[in-house]
Amino acid sequence: MVSLRVARVENGIVQGLPAADPRITSFKGIPYAAPPVGENRWRPPQPAKNWEGVLKAYEFSPIPLQVRQEIDIKNIYTREWAVDPDIAMSEDCLYLNVWTPAKSPNEKLPVFVWFFGGGLQVGHASEMEFDGERIARRGIVVVTINYRLNVFGFLCHPEITAESPDAPANFGHLDQQFALRWVKRNIAAFGGDPDNITIGGQSAGGGSVLAQLTSPQTEGLFRRAIIMSGVFAPVYPGQRGPVVRETLAEAEREGVKFFEYLGVSSLEEARKLDAVYIRDKMVEYKRFWGTVIDGKFCVGHPFERFLANERWNVPILWGNTSDEFIVSPDVGSMEELLRMAVDMFGEDADRFLALCGAETGDLEQARKAASVSPIEYAIRIASRAIAETGAGTPLYYYVFDAEIPGWDNPGTFHSVDLWFFFETLAKCWRPFVGKHYDLARQMCNYWANFIRGGDPNGLDSTGDPLPRWEPYTEEAPYAMVFGDKPVFVREQPDELMRFLVDQYFKKQK
Repeated sequence: MVSLRVARVENGIVQGLPAADPRITSFKGIPYAAPPVGENRWRPPQPAKNWEGVLKAYEFSPIPLQVRQEIDIKNIYTREWAVDPDIAMSEDCLYLNVWTPAKSPNEKLPVFVWFFGGGLQVGHASEMEFDGERIARRGIVVVTINYRLNVFGFLCHPEITAESPDAPANFGHLDQQFALRWVKRNIAAFGGDPDNITIGGQSAGGGSVLAQLTSPQTEGLFRRAIIMSGVFAPVYPGQRGPVVRETLAEAEREGVKFFEYLGVSSLEEARKLDAVYIRDKMVEYKRFWGTVIDGKFCVGHPFERFLANERWNVPILWGNTSDEFIVSPDVGSMEELLRMAVDMFGEDADRFLALCGAETGDLEQARKAASVSPIEYAIRIASRAIAETGAGTPLYYYVFDAEIPGWDNPGTFHSVDLWFFFETLAKCWRPFVGKHYDLARQMCNYWANFIRGGDPNGLDSTGDPLPRWEPYTEEAPYAMVFGDKPVFVREQPDELMRFLVDQYFKKQK
């Protein structure tokens, strides 16, 4: 039987193409909502219109409107991924892509829905590392979605609230939710099981997963979650936490200021402006536009809600790379370090200072010794909070610590693990060799197993069992470390991390 090349969804018939592996069919650029343009700008997503005939889903849609990337050899992110500086982008961006190994619509395969990262400011679903073919080869239907970004996805304004009080903000997250609902209704046409959906994302995409996990509006839309480098907690004073802005009222005031900057005085006028003009003025304005606590989709800080067990209780696979966003105390003298320690830890300040070797008087050495990952810190706080609630949530923690080749000697920088989990190393310019391909194969298999049933363990493609990955618990807070090969490391966090986590919970009492 040949692979499924045509699917009937609620708006009409779509036709896909064979992927590089002809056993997989890819459907690209399927509209899941109406174009968010004109009267639909800064509105919650609206239903897509029906089409006549067969929609040839052969090409990716334009990417969401964002600052145009310039390829800069000095910028690791643009040299890693920005291969097309002239890529088509448009405000009309609410499309998704599907890779399926199904031969018929009745196979009920597990489904994986992916949210891309980029700080909610940039990024898109058709980035080459997000090619879903390799995961699909493992019997998974893969869906990658575009959603509105920056000022188009996250602006607030009193007139917007008055017009749509039940959905006044977070249009980018509402797009994600709308796409999930579309998948729930339509994925059976691609051989997927609407009752076996896993959501996943990395960086701001992982933060988006957290937002969906803690929203009261997403009950029943997914059964498990993957969060890659997507939860953050500030460790030391002056460091930012998760990507969440302010209350709706504060965001509305910022929206009024931005309309003034645009030279308009009403929502009606702003909706008539050219989208590229708005994008360019947004760049000049130099403002971050992100998740807002609006009391509807987002009813509290997502990370704080997660800690309080105000979330959907589903299995979670999460982790971080070993080199990303490492932070240390931002102090300029030993005296400042001492004051910070007393302010933060009170009677336990001496313990902190001993852990970072402050008695030597070497400030730089002390700051280095105090360096930690705010992502690992957040995961360990959250995991302990889950344990204390008795929720029984299965958690699987990983650390990506592979040697990354290249003239730039980059270390395990933020996002580099995407090449491995999607098993798309062959698309990268880096001189990966056999051990990297072996590791990527195994990492992708762990992912597929988790997507299939909530447990990453199972067989490698070779037929041998993958190294056993045990759940993270308070007594056994261990990690699967992806180095030259997967190794489950049965070690407690280092003393400094244990101290910082203990201090966090001590302050909550």
